[in-house]
Amino acid sequence: MTDTLPFIRTFLESTKLDFEIMDCDPDLADTNIFCKKYGISFEDAANTIVMKSKTGELKYAACVLLATTKLDTNKTIRKKLNTHKVSFASIEESEKLTNMQIGGVTPIELPKKLPLWVDSRVMKRKIIVLGGGNRTSKIKISPNIFNHTSNTEIVAGLAK
Repeated sequence: MTDTLPFIRTFLESTKLDFEIMDCDPDLADTNIFCKKYGISFEDAANTIVMKSKTGELKYAACVLLATTKLDTNKTIRKKLNTHKVSFASIEESEKLTNMQIGGVTPIELPKKLPLWVDSRVMKRKIIVLGGGNRTSKIKISPNIFNHTSNTEIVAGLAK
């Protein structure tokens, strides 16, 4: 795995948004554990999950949702991928597509060909905490970051 943090930091600085890169014990990177250990409100944690089509042409999309919600895979994701069945990308697929480890995937600096769908509820938070591109950091930032990411669509009902 390549350490993506230097590229991510450069991108963050280019947006002129306030942000904080938080150190994280890699054994505590999973959202539930991280929030409890580091005193982060679960409502402010935003996860990035890679989804894929299971029928027809193989398509992928990265989805960002609050940790308090679940992706609407049966309706919204399926329709947006224009397929009959969807599933979570495997760990190997996610890591290959994003060049980031599970538990640290960030929606920042994803490959331009990978669609990025952000649940509209994420945009209502004052601050969100995202993966840092690795399991040793997290990023605290305004959801306005999604006004700067490429191939991004804010989607109502992406999660429920």
